[in-house]
Amino acid sequence: LKHALRMFSNLLSLQCEQIIQHLNRKIPGVNIAELCQRIQTSGIEINVGDLAKIANIISFLFSTAARNNLSTEELVATLGNAVSALPKHAVQVIRHVWNEQGKSISVSEDARNMATMGQFVDIKWKLGVAMSSDTCRSLKYPYVTVMLKVADPSGQITDKSFEMTIPQFKNFFKQFKEMAAVLETV
Repeated sequence: LKHALRMFSNLLSLQCEQIIQHLNRKIPGVNIAELCQRIQTSGIEINVGDLAKIANIISFLFSTAARNNLSTEELVATLGNAVSALPKHAVQVIRHVWNEQGKSISVSEDARNMATMGQFVDIKWKLGVAMSSDTCRSLKYPYVTVMLKVADPSGQITDKSFEMTIPQFKNFFKQFKEMAAVLETV
């Protein structure tokens, strides 16, 4: 049990540090799915949805505390009022991270007025061929699968994927070439 609590505290600390880095625009977001997998590997049962809620609460708490220039004790008091069921060791982790790094959070007007849209993180693609289906024995239909990593406005990184036919991909590629040409003129 001690090992599991120590592991959870370390991963919660990592999550808090990543949230601070996200609030400072040093990283695009926090990969909740990856963090959830690491927590589950350590033997603690938690699902992605619950971890995402925790990340949202901590992010809101840290950004509000930075905006209002709260001390560590004021932050802990606010946390106690907001989340009554939070375990004591979790509060200690949040207190420690805020005490060490909380003052580094930027509260510039630009950060406050940031657009509420996602941020691109990464892209992967693959080419595939559908060989047959239950209605067609010899399909030989090529397609492109695109997998995007996107950080939503709260900083959670999610994976999005979609498939395109070859004509759709050619149109997609043409639009990227047009964007690149416009960027060359800037």
